[in-house]
Amino acid sequence: QVQLVESGGGLVQAGGSLRLSCAASGFSFDSNAMGWYRQTPGKQREWVAIVSRRGNTNYADSVKGRFTISRDNAKNTLYLQMGSLKAEDTAVYFCNRVPTDWDYWGQGTQVTVSS
Repeated sequence: QVQLVESGGGLVQAGGSLRLSCAASGFSFDSNAMGWYRQTPGKQREWVAIVSRRGNTNYADSVKGRFTISRDNAKNTLYLQMGSLKAEDTAVYFCNRVPTDWDYWGQGTQVTVSS
């Protein structure tokens, strides 16, 4: 059974930092590129950051230079270090494999940035 469990969200002031974690199980974590996504009410889920199996990273322009994605294959865990947070980063954040060619999603973790 595939499980994706996101954690680490919360309420933070603009300019602050948060570190999100995603515990993955039920599939071969180290054989997949992994990514973070986010969604706000009334909008489609959008891609934020991707890390390849070998650790190569890519970021959406909106978070480039502020967020860092990383992975620990020994722990089957994905991370997102978020800094210089802005009000527009407020969203529910999800992790998943890339591409997300299946229907498994976790419950997400809420990040709220107050301005």
